[in-house]
Amino acid sequence: MSERDAETGENDRADEATVPDAIEVDFGDDGLVPAIAQDADSGEVLMLAYVSPEALERTRETGEAHYYSRSRDELWHKGGSSGHTQDVREIRVDCDADTLLYLVDQCVGACHTGHRSCFHRTVDGEHVGERVFDPDEVY
Repeated sequence: MSERDAETGENDRADEATVPDAIEVDFGDDGLVPAIAQDADSGEVLMLAYVSPEALERTRETGEAHYYSRSRDELWHKGGSSGHTQDVREIRVDCDADTLLYLVDQCVGACHTGHRSCFHRTVDGEHVGERVFDPDEVY
């Protein structure tokens, strides 16, 4: 550090660890944003669900994915009834701050139909996904 820097403290800012500003998520008029759950290692897209401010807060507090169930109109802890939780490694936000990406470690399967991913069919009806559990035994 130069004598001038020592006198003015100018170099102090460069030495401090910079912490980025948190992104303000745009939850829109309905108070929800879509969230894509993606396998953190393979990149496989597992599911899409919706997140409320409370769901995002609970996810950040617990490290496990929480969503908002539009059909049940309630907060939903992924895996709360099945045990097929999603450990969230990282949460990303898109450029418009209106969509989230959860990078997760998925325990067993993400889909309530017993498949690893909710995207287990093509639009032509071809079955392309792996079934990893029997939903009749779980639910």
